[in-house]
Amino acid sequence: MRDSFIVGAGMIPMGRHRESSYPGLAVPAVLDALESAGLRRAEIGAVYCGHAFGGMLTGQRIVKEIGIGGIPVTNVDNACSGGATALHEAHRAVADGHHEVVLVIGVDKLTQFGGGTLPLVTEDWEVQQGMVMPALYAMRARRYLHERDASVEDLASVSVKARRHGVANPYAQFRAEVTVEQVLAARPIADPLTLLQCCPTGDGAAAVLVVSDAVRRRLGGPALRIAASVLHSGQVIGGFRDMLRPEITFESAREAYEQAGVSPRDIDVVELHDAFSIAELVYYEALGLCPVGESTGFLRSGATTYGGEVVVNPSGGLLAKGHPVGASGVAQVVEVFWHLTGTAGTRQVDGARLGLTHVTGGGISGLDHGACTVHIFEHVG
Repeated sequence: MRDSFIVGAGMIPMGRHRESSYPGLAVPAVLDALESAGLRRAEIGAVYCGHAFGGMLTGQRIVKEIGIGGIPVTNVDNACSGGATALHEAHRAVADGHHEVVLVIGVDKLTQFGGGTLPLVTEDWEVQQGMVMPALYAMRARRYLHERDASVEDLASVSVKARRHGVANPYAQFRAEVTVEQVLAARPIADPLTLLQCCPTGDGAAAVLVVSDAVRRRLGGPALRIAASVLHSGQVIGGFRDMLRPEITFESAREAYEQAGVSPRDIDVVELHDAFSIAELVYYEALGLCPVGESTGFLRSGATTYGGEVVVNPSGGLLAKGHPVGASGVAQVVEVFWHLTGTAGTRQVDGARLGLTHVTGGGISGLDHGACTVHIFEHVG
């Protein structure tokens, strides 16, 4: 397999764009990615578009607006992991020699549902019993408080950190700091989680361009080598499941580090799937950022913010940036691209060389998650 590289990235501010169509959301991100890469539309050999709720032919509806046609366009639905899965497929297309330039789009418009939790597949028996994602993560949080030396204040501190990081991100949906007291006093959603411990729904889009080494060298600009690209689906387990050991993320991360030939301690910046505050603490352990059982102390020590061991979610994460599902996996990559190329502005992680993105997708009875995608990126000159 050949190496593949990301050479351009674009994103729109996440938020409530009620009047925008899916093309209206995605086209500006695509044009920004093309401009940052210095590529022409005619050079794109294929398109992969990740989304969850865009309907039929979402990718084709987007690219026709900028005059792209005649090339393969593949739409990818993998719940919250849709955008990251689209990148995984684009990486394989370039690495296997099928294309020299591939456009990856992540997009979703959640304001179409008018608020509330996202619709899940009603044929699933847990959904029939009333399972929604806030309830699932609330159960994880309750188990965490039972098994770890942790308090509700620790859960709230995740949201405080996320909002603090989001202040410096012009693409974040929420850009105001909050206190632990404000987080705990917010409207209850699913005990012990409050509103400020749940990611906001909204609309958004992001895009990146994946190219071969030959194209990268011709362009001569900053680039990230895709050092690892891993996609796993969940394993069916009946009965008891350890809610603090998401095996799909443990295994995906292990394989990604092996592919990249690095260890968790080598990573400088991480964008992980913090759809709820408890998720960040659980994923510290699953991604190997700290030993199992030590995530509370890891957070308290300041290890996951600026000046610590690894900056986790400098964008503000899903808790501050927002979570337009199909866009989130690509938006994570855009954020890492900016940090590793030294173009993240006032939120820049100094000296960042290696970055990791992680996103899971979907809740299905019997599975930890439906999908998990982990990427590791290395800055190249």
